[in-house]
Amino acid sequence: MSVRVGIIGVGVMGSDHARTLIANVPGAQLRSLHDADPARARMVADETGAGTVAGDPLAIVNDKQIDAVLIASPDSTHRNLTLACLAAGKPVLCEKPLAPTAQECLDVIAAETRIGRRLVQIGYMRRFDPAYVEMKAVLGSGRLGQALMFHCFHRNVSAPPWFDSRMAITNSAVHEFDIARWMLDGDFVKVQVFRPTATAPDGTGAPVFLVLETSGGQLVNIETFNNAGYGYDVRGELVCEKGSVSLRAPVNSETNHALVHGTSYPPDWRGRFAAAYRLQLQAWIRSIAAGNSTGASAWDGYAAGATAEAALLSLVEGRPVAITLDERPRFYR
Repeated sequence: MSVRVGIIGVGVMGSDHARTLIANVPGAQLRSLHDADPARARMVADETGAGTVAGDPLAIVNDKQIDAVLIASPDSTHRNLTLACLAAGKPVLCEKPLAPTAQECLDVIAAETRIGRRLVQIGYMRRFDPAYVEMKAVLGSGRLGQALMFHCFHRNVSAPPWFDSRMAITNSAVHEFDIARWMLDGDFVKVQVFRPTATAPDGTGAPVFLVLETSGGQLVNIETFNNAGYGYDVRGELVCEKGSVSLRAPVNSETNHALVHGTSYPPDWRGRFAAAYRLQLQAWIRSIAAGNSTGASAWDGYAAGATAEAALLSLVEGRPVAITLDERPRFYR
């Protein structure tokens, strides 16, 4: 079965998704693209062989020749476009966040619950990354005992001028929020955010350090530093009762030169998580063809958003903040 896909938004991520779909996802047919910049949409369509360029995002949603929609447009558009896909009965892969606020995420959850089947997947691609998948399998084997702590850090080469401590939480740390919930099979109940006093707290890419507690009593700490200067670097160590397991980033070669032995860092997230994005898209297309669901759900998108909102309050007030979620519908259990 061929799944005909339309993509809304072909900036950095949307255009990468388009290329991955045509090159690495059997069963996917790239049917139509839309972008706020029509010239860019035309360029990506010509590059990828997409059938058409749509002048309106809703034209993609309502096109009867399109089976599924991938949303990679600006964050502020995600809620309404996802709701439109649900109204049209079409599976949708929405890049994070699902919506700008937790309440808006609940709007999507209510709409999907009324339909009675999962159509929404959120683009938390780390769930498909081989390193995280293997870490979860080691934990699931039971040989290390119960998980006690999860240490995470997330560093970028540089941040744009508008990227502040709030963005470090809402744009970067949300990936750790989701992957830690998935890894530990539990929700967060409390968060506190710290900032080093040695740096300007509102400076570009200023680091933040978060400490979270799960409903199962585990501790998770997350460092996000978006102006680290040396490369894109994501690491994690899961500490258990009888040992620990650490992530290993993919390394294809090592260089020996001028008395130095080393490996290189990718310039951004796309290199580090190329396999995760590919595997995510493959799983999404297979799930549509099979009529089942996969990946992070709308509920997972809501949980990450609610955690981010509590973290933002802790950032402002400098105190621990409780994380309270609505009762999870049975639909998502």
